[in-house]
Amino acid sequence: MDKLFINFNGGISMLLTIVAIVLIVFSYSFYVSLVRKKNKAKEAFSGIDVQLKKRYDLISNVLFIANKFMEHERGLLEDITKLRAQAAKMPAELGSVKEKLDLDNLISGKMGQLFVSVENYPQLKSDQTMITAIQTYNEQEEHIAAARRFYNSAVLELNNAVEIFPGSLVAAMINIKQLPFFEVTNESERASVNAADFMK
Repeated sequence: MDKLFINFNGGISMLLTIVAIVLIVFSYSFYVSLVRKKNKAKEAFSGIDVQLKKRYDLISNVLFIANKFMEHERGLLEDITKLRAQAAKMPAELGSVKEKLDLDNLISGKMGQLFVSVENYPQLKSDQTMITAIQTYNEQEEHIAAARRFYNSAVLELNNAVEIFPGSLVAAMINIKQLPFFEVTNESERASVNAADFMK
């Protein structure tokens, strides 16, 4: 009877040890998966940031050219200049994703207004330097759109992993949180700038 009891206790002990090992391995694999997904989202956000910095450089060129012609648009030009300076100072960290994306939406809206205003200045509209600047800006917008799609895909993977059990437990333990998607906030921003519209 004593031998049977010892064997039973030994069996339970071994079973508990195996269960503990399985839980540790299982938790570690979720931990690794979450960290990889977070790093992928971080890389994707960095890709957006690189494209935005290129766009900020283009904005200064567009503003320089527009400044020569657009006397009545000083307020708009100043707004864009301030937003660009603010965006250039913002760090490319996952903690500032929402603020950076909101600021990007503001810049896109103001640039859209600027390109619509170009229509009122025939001399500016036909200026070859401005035409080239708008074409380059439009190409950069396509690169930014591609970077945003990659970012949203990475964020979807991370958010799913953070939300679904048991990943949600591991995420809570290691403080990995959901990230915001890049979303277009108004209809005017959904349409990309088409340089051909400004060359008629």
